[in-house]
Amino acid sequence: MRPAREVAPAKINLALVVGPRRPADGLHEVVTVLQRIDVCDRLGLEPAPALEVEGFREDTIVRAALERLAAEARVEPRWLVRIAKEIPVSTGLGGGSADAAAALRLANNALAEPLSQARLHALASSLGADVPFFLEPGPKLAQGGGERLEALELPQDFWVVLALPHDRRKSSTGAVYDRFAQLGGDRGFPERKEALLRALAEVRRARDLAALPPNDLAVASGSASLAAELRSAGAFRADVSGAGPAVYGLFHRRAEAREAAGLLGRVSRTWVVAPVW
Repeated sequence: MRPAREVAPAKINLALVVGPRRPADGLHEVVTVLQRIDVCDRLGLEPAPALEVEGFREDTIVRAALERLAAEARVEPRWLVRIAKEIPVSTGLGGGSADAAAALRLANNALAEPLSQARLHALASSLGADVPFFLEPGPKLAQGGGERLEALELPQDFWVVLALPHDRRKSSTGAVYDRFAQLGGDRGFPERKEALLRALAEVRRARDLAALPPNDLAVASGSASLAAELRSAGAFRADVSGAGPAVYGLFHRRAEAREAAGLLGRVSRTWVVAPVW
């Protein structure tokens, strides 16, 4: 049997509003706009005597995803997964979550009795806030802890400069959220949420994305200054993705995006990519 294959694109947060922690599970309330981009990992899955994940020694989430899927389906986790990594690790681009979702789809399709989409979504939610988003195509509005998803029709006619600072390693996501709370950033969440939803409702063209509020975690992540550099280089919107440290800038023309990427090359690793559905 030939391996089944999946492409797992990264994501950027076109906006991210963060509220207080939820008493039930300790997760922060969020409202975020999620968009896939053309920086991708690639996965292959085939039958094996036991569960094995190759290609990325630091993986824990793909293994956990397949173990939980097997338990839910009442089968043995007898799969070999090979991961070819292109998405930078621990950068706010969702690479681990994208890989977990791709592995879930591949393994679920291989089951004699696949789980329903609702059960797969619930399982994905137990793995991480971004995993449910990656199960299905298209940009989404995510709310709650990230598990409540609404499909969005967003313009896709722009270019993305992705920048990853050379000299900065990401703090843990939890540490960034803790710093955000220490700075008092979670105050006024209902009003900030409504401001995001109002701005989102007005998006018709790519340039309308500039009106979305900035990422609440930008200052706590330490990457806000790089976003400012992208705006100075001509981006009509630039911000931190997730809890950083990756930063993106949106441009109308590819030539402008390439020029900006060249300017930032002295301080960061850069990509010029397109949004993907």
